Amino acid sequence: MRVELNGEQVETAAATLSELIEEQGLAAPSVATAVNGEFVPRGMRDGTALTEGARIEVLSPMQGG
Repeated sequence: MRVELNGEQVETAAATLSELIEEQGLAAPSVATAVNGEFVPRGMRDGTALTEGARIEVLSPMQGG
């Protein structure tokens, strides 16, 4: 299926948000996630099903100064 990940179209075989994060090599414990503009807590990623065209954001914390 095709989804939008961080603003880019990607083809994925992942059925859940958790699977997509692992598939894309983003499996850091500190990332924040959202699907279609709604925050998804870490504990709910396994149960968050993806659908065709879903907009997914995966953000890592950054330090700045």
